[in-house]
Parts: sequence; structure tokens; C-alpha cells
Amino acid sequence: MTFANVGTLGTKPGQRDAVVSILLRPMPGLEEAGCLLYEVGVNDEVPDTVFVCELWESPEAHRTSLQLDSVRAAIAEAMPLLSGDMGGSRFIVVGSPLR
Repeated sequence: MTFANVGTLGTKPGQRDAVVSILLRPMPGLEEAGCLLYEVGVNDEVPDTVFVCELWESPEAHRTSLQLDSVRAAIAEAMPLLSGDMGGSRFIVVGSPLR
């Protein structure tokens, strides 16, 4: 089963690019934990928002990844730059016309 987590992270004014930089750093152990895709994006129409699209082998793989030192360090560094406005959806992927 593939698990998707698609979300938004609100940043404090002017901090979007700093958060993007943190999220784009290599995170050792992410692939081994079961991460299939981790994409970070921006939209200039919402300048204080970071978009994240993740695919995981399972919901458990996603939860386990939150214990990785590299992930915990990235979260700790990004938290002071976030506004607290977060959104998104989590779901089980049922298929794709590409596979």
C-alpha cells in the first residue's frame, strides 16, 4: 500500500526560501525508511507557503521517519520559521494511470 501526504506549511513573512532550503537538504535514512517521493514546491501567488508532496511505502513508514535524526534536525531548524498555518491531506493511493 502506498501512503500519500500532501500538505502546506505556512511560513513567517519572508522565510519561505529558508524553509525550502532546509527541506531540500539531503536527509540520511529517508529512502531506507520507505520514502518513495519527497517534493518541495512554491507558488509566488502565496509567497509565505511551502508545498510538500510525499509518497511512502505505508503510513507506518512515514511515522517511523519522524524519528530519524536527520528529519528531527530539519524539523527543529524549520519550526521557528513557520507561522503555524498548516494544511493538507493524507490518503492511501489506490493506483495511477502511469504504472
